[in-house]
Amino acid sequence: MTRSARVERQTKETRIDLRLDLDGSGLVELATGIGFFDHMLTHLAHHAGWDLSVRAEGDLHVDGHHTVEDVGLALGQALAQALGDKAGIQRFGSCTLPMDDVLATVAVDLSGRPFLVWKADIPPGLLGTFDAELGREFWQALASAARMNVHVVVHHGCNRHHQLEAIFKAAARALRQAVTHDPRATSIPSTKGVL
Repeated sequence: MTRSARVERQTKETRIDLRLDLDGSGLVELATGIGFFDHMLTHLAHHAGWDLSVRAEGDLHVDGHHTVEDVGLALGQALAQALGDKAGIQRFGSCTLPMDDVLATVAVDLSGRPFLVWKADIPPGLLGTFDAELGREFWQALASAARMNVHVVVHHGCNRHHQLEAIFKAAARALRQAVTHDPRATSIPSTKGVL
């Protein structure tokens, strides 16, 4: 069974065409207009083992907020669609990952209940044209649309590039674990019988 999805999202602020294959090989084709964001999405897809294509046109003359948030919403929607009823998946995943001066932990639960905990004191500022505070906005949007719990903790380190890269890589590894098929599972991974 193919675990893939395509989401097209169009608003007055953005136009997004996103394709996701959870059982890919990390192939990426990205054009969001925000270089650092493309860099982070590349890490996400590569370390999750996903194939990801994103074409985004947004009101970048204003700033990157709408583009980053709407890509997060589209990716979350695609993730939810690709997983279907989630039967047979691991459901939970976590990773603690070093990135030079930074140590970050991300834990996820594909629970059907959206929630983001963000304990990352990332210094404000630009990374190219990407505002560092948009990292949290992306994960908030993705968690909401995918209906999953995401807990992010940056234990130490102060380089904002390294902080965000560690978060995206750790999240990728946590998601890779969570969406993996559990060979012992015979149903939906919940005592409720539904996620």
